[in-house]
Amino acid sequence: MHRDAVSTAEGYADGTLTPPEVVAEIQAVIDEREPELNALWVRDDVGGTLEQARASARRWEERRPLSPLDGVTVTLKENVARAGVPMSMGCAGVEPVVPQTDSPVARRCREAGLVVLGSTVMPDWGMLSSGVSSRHGITRSPLNPAWTTGGSSSGAGAAAAGGYGPLHVGTDIGGSIRLPGTWLGLATLKPSAGRIPLHAPYLGRAAGPMARTARDCALLMGVLAGPDPVDWTSLPAQEVAWDDLDLEVEGLRVALWTEAGYGVEPEPEIVATVEDAALRLERAGARVERIGPWLTQDQLDGVDRFWQARSWADYARLAPEQQARVLPYIVEWVSRARDLSGTEVMDAYHAFAQVQSRTTASWAAAGDPDVLLSPVAPGVAFPAEQPMPYPEDGRGLWHINFAMPWNMTGQPAGTADAGRTADGRPIGVQVVGRPFDDLGTLRVMHALAAS
Repeated sequence: MHRDAVSTAEGYADGTLTPPEVVAEIQAVIDEREPELNALWVRDDVGGTLEQARASARRWEERRPLSPLDGVTVTLKENVARAGVPMSMGCAGVEPVVPQTDSPVARRCREAGLVVLGSTVMPDWGMLSSGVSSRHGITRSPLNPAWTTGGSSSGAGAAAAGGYGPLHVGTDIGGSIRLPGTWLGLATLKPSAGRIPLHAPYLGRAAGPMARTARDCALLMGVLAGPDPVDWTSLPAQEVAWDDLDLEVEGLRVALWTEAGYGVEPEPEIVATVEDAALRLERAGARVERIGPWLTQDQLDGVDRFWQARSWADYARLAPEQQARVLPYIVEWVSRARDLSGTEVMDAYHAFAQVQSRTTASWAAAGDPDVLLSPVAPGVAFPAEQPMPYPEDGRGLWHINFAMPWNMTGQPAGTADAGRTADGRPIGVQVVGRPFDDLGTLRVMHALAAS
């Protein structure tokens, strides 16, 4: 039985559920499924999690819970720092770093009384959209172990879809929360840049919730969102009614984007699913306007080239024996940056600004819509052993064409589970909100799931 966070928290509040029984149920699921799924890098001591659950139960009995989520379980991606817990970055070539302090995300989970079950796996340096890792091996989809989880929040996605509790935190720099979302049938949110504070802010990077429902994502946002001095990019404090997901569809202005214009164009079945989602909103009173491409292959190639250079710097610092342990696909990818000049690296970096300016201009030209719907990725889940959906001919990142622009503008972007292929593979719809409108994004995600 996969309990959601909302009903679990309500059960704790009214006494129909207790944290120890729920945590024990989830631990039993992990015992059964983890040998096949391979979602966890560090599994926290089971006895320790049960003791935390008992302490939560006492707080609920005494009517002094630390938060509405006291006693609800969560997992954290391994690059979300936890004091004393090694961070390997999914790469066998690096010596894991052991943080001395919690990241803001980990600290807020602890202060809210959530029970952390463990740290979830990721592929090498987070630079693959799959569950393939030189350190962890292959992480597999709970829906079908032959399918990929997506990545780089591969373990978080597998844990969410596999019943390892209702709440999970991933990170996203070009689609790493949303790609597992679409390929595993999840609700996920890459929040606005700065909405959830990071311990290591970086252009485009965000941490966000991964769950089975938009309502659960919203509940976790209530714990994680808000400024923190650790993150100099964090947004100012804002009162957000995260529990209010009611949406007035009448008059909602929706942009529909199904032709990327660069990278790989989406498969017809995916386009049809996105168009059907837009049609459902239109029938409920929304105004839907189709928009065309605004980015070109040059911008995506520049982003790719800069990330190659960044990862080449990490790889080049390793000793030869460490380099030999890095995933061969990653070695081949980063090595393309070996001979780049400083001028070429800076030219590649300028691609990020081009993506930002062109995407912002396109949004304005579309009339500043309330929301945009698009595919999350051009294709559906591919074989679990495959590092990327299109690994040949330099097309490694051609599948992030719909996801990556919103990391650069910092706009909130989530996934809503919207359909299945003939062989049962999930198809998600990407829901992009106006700048800083995380709640509006979640409301549309919730409405699509309910319609």
